[in-house]
Amino acid sequence: MHSDTPETASTSPSISILIVSFNTKDVLRECLQSVALSSKGLAVETIVVDNHSKDDSVGMVRDEFPWVRVIESHENLGFGRANNLAFEAARGRYIVLLNSDAFLQANTLSLSLQKMQADPAVGLASGRLVGRDGILQPSARMFPSPTRQLLVISGLADKYPKSRFFGQADRTWADPMQAAEVDWVPGAYSIIPASILHEHGFFDPRFFLYYEEVDLCLRIQNAGFKIMYWPEICVVHVGGESSRQVKTVEMSQTGAQLSLWRMRSTLMYYRKHSGSMAATVRWLEEIWYMLRGWRNRFRASETAQAEVRNQARLAALMSKAWVETDGGRTSPPQPW
Repeated sequence: MHSDTPETASTSPSISILIVSFNTKDVLRECLQSVALSSKGLAVETIVVDNHSKDDSVGMVRDEFPWVRVIESHENLGFGRANNLAFEAARGRYIVLLNSDAFLQANTLSLSLQKMQADPAVGLASGRLVGRDGILQPSARMFPSPTRQLLVISGLADKYPKSRFFGQADRTWADPMQAAEVDWVPGAYSIIPASILHEHGFFDPRFFLYYEEVDLCLRIQNAGFKIMYWPEICVVHVGGESSRQVKTVEMSQTGAQLSLWRMRSTLMYYRKHSGSMAATVRWLEEIWYMLRGWRNRFRASETAQAEVRNQARLAALMSKAWVETDGGRTSPPQPW
């Protein structure tokens, strides 16, 4: 039984912490331990939505964290739809979205609440995401555009991170210790007034994974509210560390699946907000992948030939995503 039980309110808590979990038992335990630490002295409720895990995450939460409310789904709903379930159940004046592989600092919640209450014009906010190694992860970003898309997939954004032009997508040119009004922030940690969600809508359920938080931030911004990045708020996020693994020569099946999901959501996002620009993005990516493959075609090394195959596979995946989403107009049957 967990001893550090957060304070709860019999009426309406100040904060509802919503965590979606899918087979993340061990990091979920660590996440909830951090929630207990950060919740001290606050009226908080915590809701975990389990996306049909097979690792007994639900049993672990109920045994070790009895103060957590668990919502069990009988299928994998993805990130957005699972959070929508929790939105419906949440009673807090503010909603905190927290990844199961993200860990709060002792002052994360109190500082987030203080800053949100000080500025009613803020519709959604986040803080500085770092890995366990302390290395900064992209935490304050700009809305996608064909230009930004090309800068990222071409590698130019990584090559010239301090350039305002090349580093624009993730604002890598900016001082990460300076607060800023931004376009969107990652869903690993964010705080939102519940009233805004109920007035302007939850996550678009068509996005199974990727772009759901971008879409939500755009809608909140279009409603006249600010999206803020506050570096004083710091959250450790394991996900960024796993994404920095050494790349294998050949794209894995999992990598291909995630790429396909990202492409589907990319096309759906552009179709929803920019209409025919979805086609521009489709051709931009496919042509880039073909050019990269052609560049390596006449090199004899196995690494170069693997790159040719990978780029051909990515081009084929984008073509597949275009067909499956009808050019970004529909979401394929879920779970993807």
